Amino acid sequence: MNKELGLSENKIKEISRLKKEPKWMTDFRLKAYQAFKDIPNPNFGPELKIDFDKINYYKKVTDKVENNWDNVACPIKNTFEEVGLINAEKQYLNGVGAQYESEVVYHSMIKELEDKGVIFSSTDDALKNHPDLFKKYFNKLVKYDENKYTALNGAVWSGGTFIYVPKGVTIDRPLQSYFRLNTKHMGQFERTLIIVDDNSHIHYMEGCTATYHTDSSLHAAVVEIFVGKNASCRYTTIQNWANNIYNLVTKRAIVEENGKMEWIDGNIGSKANMKYPSCILKGKNAVGNCISIAVASTNQIQDAGAKMIHLAPNTKSNIISKSISANGGISNYRGTVKISKNAINSQSTIKCDTIILDKKSKSDTIPKNIVENSSSYLKHEATVSKLDDEKLFYLMSRGLDEEKAKELLIIGFIDEFRENLPMEYAVELNALLKNYF
Repeated sequence: MNKELGLSENKIKEISRLKKEPKWMTDFRLKAYQAFKDIPNPNFGPELKIDFDKINYYKKVTDKVENNWDNVACPIKNTFEEVGLINAEKQYLNGVGAQYESEVVYHSMIKELEDKGVIFSSTDDALKNHPDLFKKYFNKLVKYDENKYTALNGAVWSGGTFIYVPKGVTIDRPLQSYFRLNTKHMGQFERTLIIVDDNSHIHYMEGCTATYHTDSSLHAAVVEIFVGKNASCRYTTIQNWANNIYNLVTKRAIVEENGKMEWIDGNIGSKANMKYPSCILKGKNAVGNCISIAVASTNQIQDAGAKMIHLAPNTKSNIISKSISANGGISNYRGTVKISKNAINSQSTIKCDTIILDKKSKSDTIPKNIVENSSSYLKHEATVSKLDDEKLFYLMSRGLDEEKAKELLIIGFIDEFRENLPMEYAVELNALLKNYF
């Protein structure tokens, strides 16, 4: 058997040793590993047929995080150049991180943000360089033993993004990280931690791709975001995983008084995707939004949605979910909204729209909506349809062929999602969808 594959206590100790971590992190990893062994797979969503003995849990491709692309190994640099990351950094980003397999290989941020006290680094570097800040927030919002895959992430996490935005700082251009899986049997387990202090604002973007292999690979990330008073965070994701990837991610934000959290979540590709970005609206007048798309084609299952937990008065949440199923794919919305007893005068709106492009494809809406006080308001709308024949006929009558007409209708269907993307991301999304059906 390949010695790189599989997981054990000794391998976890070796990962921690190679990273030169403090004892408390090694102990945390071992505790999480025990929980991973004890916790069963989720009892909802797609069936997960993962052979954990055939996963490579850690692969280091470089000994140093570079801040100059010329110093990054050519095959890795070329990969990120092909996906447009290097050009994007020059054109419209304030900082970039790039992770290849298990480790961050490149990281940079403009000096102006450094001078303002912004921290933007790999999560591993944050553990070494900002230990007190790291320990204050790590594992506080997403506990290691919540489910099998938060436990697995706790045991073998590597890489990811750490951001701290000090009080009163606005980052006017996005920071971005890009995650790439390239090796057969590879697992990627980044840990992202973002702290947006009071009266501060940030837009963080994340891209994900993988090379296709016939054997399954695993991506199990954890994201924890802390949004302070009068602060805001927008987290934009476009994932375009190969269809051999199990994508099992836990993303959660907690929002203080007058704060705002926005998830812009694009799910394209993967063999099975389970992802439900969440907001805990802790402070009065806090706002949580999630706008998402999920696209499923042959042998793909998208089980995605959002969770909004209202704990304080006058809180608001808005969920817009767009799903597309084609060629036998399954695309489901699964979500939870809870307005607690103390969250008086709160509001939540959920809108789920699905297009099913053929008779082989499927889609279900699986909501859980709970309101525990009489002064709050919750509205849930859901529609399932096929492409509009009249609109298709009209476009074709104006000279478009059927393929181009369908493409335009699908792009129009997800317009609410696209309009929340930077132009460069919207163009990339159009190209992905054009080649998808």
